[in-house]
Amino acid sequence: MSMLLESGFIYLKEVRFHAFHGVLPQERKVGAEFIVDLRVGYPLAEAMSSDKVDDTLNYATLYALLEREMRQPSNLLEHVAGRIAHAVQTAIPEVLSIDLKLTKCNPPMGADCAGAGVEIHLINDKTRQ
Repeated sequence: MSMLLESGFIYLKEVRFHAFHGVLPQERKVGAEFIVDLRVGYPLAEAMSSDKVDDTLNYATLYALLEREMRQPSNLLEHVAGRIAHAVQTAIPEVLSIDLKLTKCNPPMGADCAGAGVEIHLINDKTRQ
């Protein structure tokens, strides 16, 4: 019996950054801790059989894109998430989907919570045929 690969994902989990996103002046000056979870749908079948790094998506490539976008201050986490997704899609057109969760740890809102943030789920238009 053989099985067909229905989907495959490459992910970076709980990547931590100190960054300067937010609408308050203090957030832009002092910054805050952020956690990013990124999961990218990618055609993994070739790499599963070949064992060649050239047949897959390198984790370091994803991290470099995350780091670049997290370094650029923005008012809204929605904007940062959109930029990250656009950077991934532009740099890696083979991507089938993007799931991104961006959390601001200890947000300045007077609540006792582990974080607040945004989560987006995108699918490549080519997969909707």
